[in-house]
Formats: sequence, structure tokens, C-alpha cells
Amino acid sequence: MRGRVPALIAAATIAIAACGGSDKSADAPAETSGAAEPAESAAPASAAPTEAPAEGDGKTAIKYSLWDANQLPAYEACEAAFEASQSDIDVTIEQLGWDDYWTGITTGFVSGTAPDVFTDHLAKYPEFAETSTILPLNDYIAADGIDASVYFPGLSGLWTRPSGDIFGLPKDWDTIAFAFNKKMAADAGLTEADLANLEWNPTDGGTFEAAMAKLSIDKNGVRGDEAGFDPANVATYGFGQVGPGGSNGQTEWSFFAASNGWTFMDQPFWGTKFNYDDPKLIETLAWMQSLITKGFAPPFEVFSATGHNDLFKAGTTATTSLGSWEIGDVIKAEFETGFFPTPVGPTGKRASMFNGLADSISASTEHPDEAWQWVKFLASADCQDLVGDSAVVFPAIKSGADKTVAKRKADGVDLTAFTVHVDEATTFTFPIADKAADRDSIMGPAMEEIFSTLADPAEVLTKANEEINALMG
Repeated sequence: MRGRVPALIAAATIAIAACGGSDKSADAPAETSGAAEPAESAAPASAAPTEAPAEGDGKTAIKYSLWDANQLPAYEACEAAFEASQSDIDVTIEQLGWDDYWTGITTGFVSGTAPDVFTDHLAKYPEFAETSTILPLNDYIAADGIDASVYFPGLSGLWTRPSGDIFGLPKDWDTIAFAFNKKMAADAGLTEADLANLEWNPTDGGTFEAAMAKLSIDKNGVRGDEAGFDPANVATYGFGQVGPGGSNGQTEWSFFAASNGWTFMDQPFWGTKFNYDDPKLIETLAWMQSLITKGFAPPFEVFSATGHNDLFKAGTTATTSLGSWEIGDVIKAEFETGFFPTPVGPTGKRASMFNGLADSISASTEHPDEAWQWVKFLASADCQDLVGDSAVVFPAIKSGADKTVAKRKADGVDLTAFTVHVDEATTFTFPIADKAADRDSIMGPAMEEIFSTLADPAEVLTKANEEINALMG
């Protein structure tokens, strides 16, 4: 875990103490970690908040919201530790599933019922910051002397607008890797070393496609690399993650495209020109479509009906790409699960999106000072070490991340497939830019068309990219 972070990220890091001004955009994460786009089966529709403090007890009540049910116990432990450390503030935690969560946040800003503090996402915070519905934290950070160097390099900069205003303190980070069914791999004659050293290209798919073919089995027991394989009647698909992925494709296609030399936009952060019509992305998606037609990956109707984690746990797929926040879900499978890193692409390197969540303060809070005390605790080693003990995500502070790795190792789970991207400096940042919701409204249907009808990626993406760049001005 004491690895290097890519120069792109490190160069973009903004030292918190130096930022002026007083005055996020998933899981994939999912994870997250959560960090990121949501895990498909990670959270129920809702969960009851912890009991609110009684009126008249002299304490200030702070409401905190998060979306990941898997992380709820860890943050309840942080709540208990925080309340034990002081006698003036009581925290009530509310957990909601991903869709209900963001609906509640946005409607709460309008109705005045938004939580005082909430887990924020890089796909969401630019719009919140632009509309002044969350508070810049610069004055609090400067007054309390918060040191950004305690976080993994790059994470603080993700939460800083071009103006210098900071809207969150890092809580975790995530990367992408593959889960695989160890028995299926062994039956196909593939070792863990084989899987850890795969490479791909958009012409013939390389050793990655060859491995996915070996792992695919039709209903007559014929493997995908054998004569007579029937791609229309598949019992087990080699690769299970071919969903649309919206505008960022965090766990679906972004790592393939990045390792093919593609970038989202004209600059790493706050870009204004997007590159969805780039031939590097087009040929990547066309190759992914071919995995479906060859029977090595499930068709859209199968994938969308069940979701990649559940398909994997059911044994319908032998592998799936996923975010590190989803580890706890896939290891619940009844078979032994292993992990391998994303394949090396035509650039000569593997790739993974690097994402991280933070906690933001609602501008409508009646208790900003108390809300800050809770945010500061959430971003401290005291809380992040507790989160690390739960091993659900990689906390933003190294000691917490080390605890996650150690806890999983003790349980027989090797997380190297996820940490290797940080160690080898092969990450790229989540595409942080304004107008995320509007961009998603264009790219979401476009990507669904590409994977559901197998439409020509060049035609679909050229049109979508023109609309997005016109939107960005």
C-alpha cells in the first residue's frame, strides 16, 4: 500500500492549507467505496436512521446520510467514537439506497430537509458547488490546520474547484480489478499467474479474449475456444461485465479504453471538451460488442436483468470487472473467489479509474460549526482506522487502508489486484467536470443503444459527443 500514485494525479494534488477562498460527479463505483458507482446489491432501498437525541438534552443534533449499507456499521462505530470524544454533538445516521439517496439529497436542498452532512460523489459535487448548495470548507480547514499530506496523494485535489474552493475532505479511494471463479479457471486450465498477466487489443482481443473464450461454455459443454461452440446457447460466459456504464464506464469499459490510449476530455480536471468520438474509444466498444456476439459475454437483456455481481455469484459468468467497494459482495459467493488486475492494453500498461468519496456540508444546515466537527472526525485517522477494520473500502489515510489490506489477508483474500494500480502508477482520474447530469442524460441512452442493439459505436458516439460539447460551450 506504500505505492506510488500516478504523476497525473500527484501533479493535480492541491495542498489544502495553501488553497484560498472563503466565500463531487460511481460506484461504479459504484464503490464506494463506495467510493464510486453503486454496487448493484450493496444497499437496500432504505434503512432506519439511528435514534435521534431527545429534545432538551442540550446537545446539537446533526444528521448524516450515506448510501452504502455495507459501510453503515463502520460509520456507526465512528459515530460512537465521536460522541464519546465530546459531549455537545449527537449524530443521527441515515442510510438509503443509491437512487433514493440522491433523490433525497436534491429534493432536500429545495425543501430545507437535506442532511447536515452527507457522503458526496465526484459525479455530483460540481453541480452542488456551482449552485451553492454545499459549503466551501476553506476557512474551517485553515483555522484547524488540516494537513492534506495525511491522505493518499491526489485525493484532496479531486475536491477542489478551479476557484480554489474545497468542498470535501477525503474518506476513501477505489480502483478496478476482476473477480474470478477459482474452480472455473482451474477447470479451463488457467492459473492465477495466467490471469494476472493478460493483455488485450481491439483487433483480436489478445490473451484476455482467449482466456474469456476458454472460460465460456455452451449448453452442450463445448468451450468457446473449441469447434462447435454455440454462442446462442451459452451456459457460462467468460466475462460478465458488458453493461453500458453511463458517461464514465467506471467498472465496465473505461479501463479498456484508457489502456488503449483514450482520455475522457481535454484536461484531467474540469475539462470543457469531451472525446467520446475518439477512434480509440470507438474501437474499444466495438471489440466489447464482439465479445457478446461471440458468446463470451452475456447479451444486454441478460446483464441488465440481473446485474454483474449476481450473475457472477450465480455461476453464470466466470469473471467480472468490479470496483474495490464490491469486494465484500462477491466473496459471499458459494465458491472460492479470486481477483486479478485489469489486462495490459496496447499502450503497454494496464489501467484503472481512481475515484474517491468525501463528506460535504449542506449549505442549508443550521449548525455549520458542529457539522464541520463531524466532517473533520470522519476525515481523521481515528475514524478511518475504524473503517479500515471493517475492510469494506480503502480509507483515504494510509493506516486505515493498511488495515483493510491486513483484514482481508487474514481472511484469505489478496487485494493486490486492486492496489497494483496505485503501486504501478496506472490510474486515471474520474472525469470531473460541470453539467454531469446533463452529460449523463446524453451518454446514458447512447451507451445503452450501443450495448443493447449493438449499434455502430462510431455513429452513436459521434452524435452524442457533438451534443455534449455543444452543452459544455
